[in-house]
Amino acid sequence: MTTNGGTQPGHAMQGDGRKHVVVDQRDNVATLLDAALTVASLAGGAPCATGIPFGHKVALRAIAQGEAVIKYGVAIGSATRAIAAGEHVHIHNCS
Repeated sequence: MTTNGGTQPGHAMQGDGRKHVVVDQRDNVATLLDAALTVASLAGGAPCATGIPFGHKVALRAIAQGEAVIKYGVAIGSATRAIAAGEHVHIHNCS
């Protein structure tokens, strides 16, 4: 099954775009697995802001202010403001 804009849960995605992993089909963020800071898309074609470091999270879809940030199939925090698809998800917009 393919979800999240072409990202397959449980598999590291490679190809044209940033390498990343999505653990669970409910995840609304992916973890980046490379340091290709100038690449503006994820493998599979979803958007990805440039400059996001290795190991950080990127939003797979828009996340509304107050909405849970889901990684590993569980809520790891909530959005402190609206987060656009492809945006860096970190302490500046997630608590």
